[in-house]
Amino acid sequence: MIGTFDLFKIGIGPSSSHTVGPMKAAARFADHLADNGTLKDLCRVKIELFGSLAWTGHGHGTDKAVILGLAGNFPETVDPEGAETLIANVRETGSLRVAGRRNVAFDIANDIIFDGVAETPNHPNTLAFTAIDAQGATLHRERWCSIGGGFVVPEDQVGAPGAVEDVCVPHPFRSGKELLEIGTETGLSIAGIVMANETATLPADQVEQGLDRIVQVMMACIDRGLTKEGFLPGGLNVKRRAPSLHRRLVAASHSNSRAQHEVMDWVSLYAIAVNEENAAGSRVVTAPTNGAAGIIPATLRYFRDHCREASPENMRVFLLTAAAIGVLFKMNASISGAEVGCQGEVGVACSMAAAGLAAVLGGTNEQIENAAEIGMEHHLGMTCDPIGGLVQIPCIERNAFGAVKAINAASLALQGDGSHVVTLDKVIATMRETGRDMQSKYKETSLGGLAVNLAEC
Repeated sequence: MIGTFDLFKIGIGPSSSHTVGPMKAAARFADHLADNGTLKDLCRVKIELFGSLAWTGHGHGTDKAVILGLAGNFPETVDPEGAETLIANVRETGSLRVAGRRNVAFDIANDIIFDGVAETPNHPNTLAFTAIDAQGATLHRERWCSIGGGFVVPEDQVGAPGAVEDVCVPHPFRSGKELLEIGTETGLSIAGIVMANETATLPADQVEQGLDRIVQVMMACIDRGLTKEGFLPGGLNVKRRAPSLHRRLVAASHSNSRAQHEVMDWVSLYAIAVNEENAAGSRVVTAPTNGAAGIIPATLRYFRDHCREASPENMRVFLLTAAAIGVLFKMNASISGAEVGCQGEVGVACSMAAAGLAAVLGGTNEQIENAAEIGMEHHLGMTCDPIGGLVQIPCIERNAFGAVKAINAASLALQGDGSHVVTLDKVIATMRETGRDMQSKYKETSLGGLAVNLAEC
């Protein structure tokens, strides 16, 4: 089983598959050099980025991510502010301290190769690392794939059962049908099922602390985003909107004339705040990806601030329920925009958020499953076409719409009894098949859609 903390990972922006994943792969490669004794003979490291990593890597900061990883940094612990200083130092000195132990010559322009021509037979997010000695001979070489949501595996393990560590849990499930059957047999809620699985390997208090930490980072990200002014990096000159939107909403809240849809504006604001922080490379929670990192926090904040008084317990229930849905998409389809388009990122996040919200608003397991299905059903076919390879346009606003749709999906599901025609399993299968049929230019390559038509507008 994939666990809750596999899906919700604390890291930095702007992309889970193009920043977080490559950083982890680079750090593991550096660790392997130290472990196998080749670090002492290392004189140069060459990195090759293929497929989507080559086409959109500049905009997603993949080049910076692999440098940080080679230096021994991991996404969950790296300091976003210090990261820029490290990159600048490497650029100025032409030297990189690999694994924090050995200085080698490193020319960013020549030692990181963006190869958009070579085939990527196993996954569109493929990268290779080569360790080279003083004579130019290869000491060690590894190829990795970043398979979405910050998950990375060696290329030869893509699709293998052991890609995620297999843990024996009391309630294993691989489908929505099985999840509902376990609930019927045990009397457990979906959150209770996931919690029982989590506590098979961790004490309950550690699981709760981990969930509380995720909530804290999500809420802190929203709060930072509400105050940060200026323009996002990357060259599109996208101005941060969250602070000005926040000021207008606060002012409007004191008015006698208030729009009925005002709460939707607040939800959009929360999502925009997170994704502007993500685009700036700040601290975020991958949920289940960075490109869709604003949807679950925005929906959670909506519940906390606009529905009812939220306790730590029901915030945990939200995340545990959302995780169950994310697990099903991860196991049976994909959460990688480079593999199935934005339906695998914003669509999955919307589905997860809808389920989480339905749970904390008192929904039955069947209503929760219905909410998750509705959330994805209305994102089917969504392309991933970031302009300039940057997670800014249309990604930031897509998160706002994804959060609003999640609330609508939960509300619709709670008006019914949980029975519906299209099951969650059917919509997951449809999403997977749609992603396979989608042309590659619409799957995080910046070679189609808005990414190429902007100049015509």
